[in-house]
Amino acid sequence: MRDTYNIAVDFDGTIVEDAYPRIGKPIIFAFETLKKLQEKGHRLILWTYRKGSSLEEAVEFCKQNGLVFYAVNRSFPEEEFDSSYSRKIHADIFIDDRNIGGLKSWGEIYQQLIGGQPLGEKTKSKKGWFSFLK
Repeated sequence: MRDTYNIAVDFDGTIVEDAYPRIGKPIIFAFETLKKLQEKGHRLILWTYRKGSSLEEAVEFCKQNGLVFYAVNRSFPEEEFDSSYSRKIHADIFIDDRNIGGLKSWGEIYQQLIGGQPLGEKTKSKKGWFSFLK
C-alpha cells in the first residue's frame, strides 16, 4: 500500500444521507474518517453531481464540519474544465454509495484505509478470574 492516495468522495448518499437537492444529515463517522484521511496526507476530492449553488452549499456544509477538500469536481485545484475532455476525476480510490454492493460503513472504510480499530468501536477485553485486579 502506498503512503498517500488521491481519494474522490461523493457527497449525497455518501457523506450525508441522500436528500438532494437539500443537504441530508451527516452519515455517522463520515466526517471523522475523512478528516483522519487528510491528517494521514491523503488528498480528498469532492466528486459530486452537484453544481452551482447546490454545490456551493455542499462545500460550505463540509467546511462547517471541519472538512476542506483538495479539489472540487476536478482532479487538482488549478484544473480548468474543458468539455472536449472527459469529466472523469483522476483518483486512486473512489468512495461512493453507487458502488457495486453499496457503500461500506465509514468504520470499515476507516479500517481499510487507515488501519487499526474502526471509529466508534470499543476494544473488547477478556474477563478472567482475576480481572478485578486490573
